[in-house]
Amino acid sequence: MQMTKEKVTTSKGIIEYTIRGEGEPNIILINGGSGPIEGWMKIIEKISKFSSVFAYNRLGIGGSEKPKEEQDGITIIETLREALACLGIHPPFLLVGHSLGGLYANLFARLYPDEVVSVVFLEASHPNDVLLDEHYGKIVKSINKMFTKFDSLSTHKKFDEVHFVKATIEQINKHKSFPEIPLFVITGVKANRLIPKEALKRRQENQLELLLLAKHSKQIYAQKSGHFPQLTEPKIVIDTIQEAVQSFNCKMN
Repeated sequence: MQMTKEKVTTSKGIIEYTIRGEGEPNIILINGGSGPIEGWMKIIEKISKFSSVFAYNRLGIGGSEKPKEEQDGITIIETLREALACLGIHPPFLLVGHSLGGLYANLFARLYPDEVVSVVFLEASHPNDVLLDEHYGKIVKSINKMFTKFDSLSTHKKFDEVHFVKATIEQINKHKSFPEIPLFVITGVKANRLIPKEALKRRQENQLELLLLAKHSKQIYAQKSGHFPQLTEPKIVIDTIQEAVQSFNCKMN
């Protein structure tokens, strides 16, 4: 699938993005570490049938400019909000965060609770996953290998986001309050050969802890998926996002 991409200029650099569909809430797709827009190729068209969708490449990814400063969570979130404002995309937001993008969705909701109506954590990183970081270098390499047929993925320079994951986690821990909004946690069940069994078990325990962030939370297991349910079981991801949209619509009616 060929994605039509545009570019918007922010104070931090030029951002590559795509917009599909219309309606509220505005669905914001937040990529995993070093992951490009193309990672959403199996779901973006279908979810755009029931709401507007914004996906983008963070600085240093794909056709976006290289970052010129440290890419910690707050910097990434403020750059995203600036890009959205420049494009006239305003709250309410439904955040979908995959892998490392889950940390950004987590922090975004804490910083701007009045803007976020729901969060979908898609195989999302938990702050405690940093304790397993010796295994995650392998995951990032696998992501890069998977998408080599697409645009250049990451600068891998001193300002790359992967160097500031711990800073992002510190920011999450500093802003302890997560809003009382519908929360969905999609977890891949299939064994991941890149992570030892004990590390995978601990990570799955961390996934369960994400459910405790909100009273109205739901766990969805992707039985045939590892770290990329949006590619291996896209229907599960589509259905979950649709449920989140419907939850918002019911509240508004």
